This record gives sequence, C-alpha cells and structure tokens, in this order.
Amino acid sequence: MEVYPAHHPAQRGFTLVEMTVVILVLISMITAGFYGTNAYRSWSLAREASENLRTAYVAQRTYLADNPTTPVSTLTQQLLLPYVPGNPGSFPSGKSLNGAALTVRVNVSPPFMTTSAGGTTGDRYDPSANTSDALWDVGE
Repeated sequence: MEVYPAHHPAQRGFTLVEMTVVILVLISMITAGFYGTNAYRSWSLAREASENLRTAYVAQRTYLADNPTTPVSTLTQQLLLPYVPGNPGSFPSGKSLNGAALTVRVNVSPPFMTTSAGGTTGDRYDPSANTSDALWDVGE
C-alpha cells in the first residue's frame, strides 16, 4: 500500500504579499523603460540638430571661402543652399523637444538653431544650455 503525503490546499499558489511584490517590480521596470525611451528621444533630437548644424556650418564656411568679402551677417539660407553637402532640396532643419519646428540661423558664426522662421533672426534654442557639448550646437 502506497502512502501519499497529505494534500494541503492552503499551500498552493502565491500569497498576497508575493503578488504585490511582483506587481511593484513590474511597474518599476515599465516606468524605467518609459524614462529611458524619453531620454533617448531627447538625445536623438539633439544629435540630429547638431548634425544639421554641422552641415550648415560646412556650407557657411565653403560659401565664405568662395566669397571672402561677404560678411557673415548678410548670409541667408538661400545663399548657402547650393553649398550644402549632398545638394538637398531644402536647408537642414530640426525639431525641438516639444515638437516645434527649428530652423538654422545662418547669419552668425557658428550657426545655431532657433524657433524663428527664415534663418536670420531669433534666439538660440539649446535646452542643454551648454554651447560646447555638441548637443543642440556645432560643438568644439
């Protein structure tokens, strides 16, 4: 005759404390994932803006090498467009952290991003507040 251990139905499954801990860990992981995704999105926008600014800077320097008597303050995006590497149909631009369109201000050296259209007016857009970190600026 075989003897089986007594079956205790109260010992099956997870306790309420164990389930609560698992749920809290999952919520923490999801929150960290959302934070990481937003941080990556911000970094990606900043890098794209920096690359566009470097492209504009190359166009600006190339134009000024061909036209050495032209003051930087008179430059426009239309003058520089033929000097943009790859001959795109429009001048490089970007997006701010809140999705607003940014244009490159080209009549200053080095160029910077601004929320004003046209590329000749407006204040510097640089959420990093550092003009040499290569995020939202040409860098050093």
